[in-house]
Amino acid sequence: MLNIGLVGFGFMGRMHFDNYARLREEGYPVVLKAICDLRIAELKDGKADGNMSTAREVYDLTAYRLYEELETMLAENELDAIDLCVPTYLHAEMACSLLERGYHVFCEKPMGRTSAEARRMAETAERSGRKLMIGQCLRFWPGYEYLKETVESGRFGQVTEGYFYRGSGAPKDWFLDEKLSGGSILDMHIHDTDMISYLFGRPEKVSTLGRNVLPGSGYDLCSTHYYYEDGKVINAQVDWTLEGDFGFYMGYRVNFEQGNLVFDGAQLQVNPNHRPGYTAELSPDAGYYRELVYFLDAVIHDKPIVVCTPESAAESLEIVEAEVRSADAQGEWVALK
Repeated sequence: MLNIGLVGFGFMGRMHFDNYARLREEGYPVVLKAICDLRIAELKDGKADGNMSTAREVYDLTAYRLYEELETMLAENELDAIDLCVPTYLHAEMACSLLERGYHVFCEKPMGRTSAEARRMAETAERSGRKLMIGQCLRFWPGYEYLKETVESGRFGQVTEGYFYRGSGAPKDWFLDEKLSGGSILDMHIHDTDMISYLFGRPEKVSTLGRNVLPGSGYDLCSTHYYYEDGKVINAQVDWTLEGDFGFYMGYRVNFEQGNLVFDGAQLQVNPNHRPGYTAELSPDAGYYRELVYFLDAVIHDKPIVVCTPESAAESLEIVEAEVRSADAQGEWVALK
């Protein structure tokens, strides 16, 4: 039985909690033993307020060991892996410390506040022999997995154009401090940057236009072009200033020589050039569930992390940093080393 400690009980922490509960119900050999959060008093009262809306606002946590201090949780429990759902600026220090002490670590995206931090995390995982995986969940999202398979199989020929988008209303608290979160370009946009790199490889250069709307929050919206030598036109946009009843949206449109795919976050329409289109059959499981299953399976069976290596997640962060430099220079092309 694999014993897990969950650190952080905001939106993503609660999302992971829900999936651990599901896995336990399904008979998977994993148990969430303890939860650590600075607002532990609120959790003990059954309150769980977070950055984004969720289906449940009140959780019954009486069956779990609750802690305010990480070190106390580690000292009082025999844990095999730690799930980090803490603010971005804490990722590197916490992950490296845990890896060095022999814990496997699942860490939410973005990997770190800087690519230097991310590289240190990857190097620590390699040196310690422990498994580290970053929650770049789109790599495990059925609609994006379908796109990955279509690109690699070549069944519609080569990609000629791709457009990726995600948007929401403004977040709260530390997210709006650019020094802590990196702004929407790092916190949200990195999903699509990571997917583009995962699909097509590292771009040669990037050009980004960005705008700051909320004081001190960094780039709140941006649009990036990714240059590839074969000439395909790839763009990704993000905006976390979409207020009112907008909610949240993610999706893509990718055109191939012999067809196109259009995904709206729920349904995937496949449109071959010379025959009727159809709606693809996708797994109902979200990427949040499927990435945890992948990580836990790798730990239990001592298999290598292949789909989302720490090194590849660090590279995505390097690309985003190049995008920030481009936005700072009003869209100038910035080459990737």
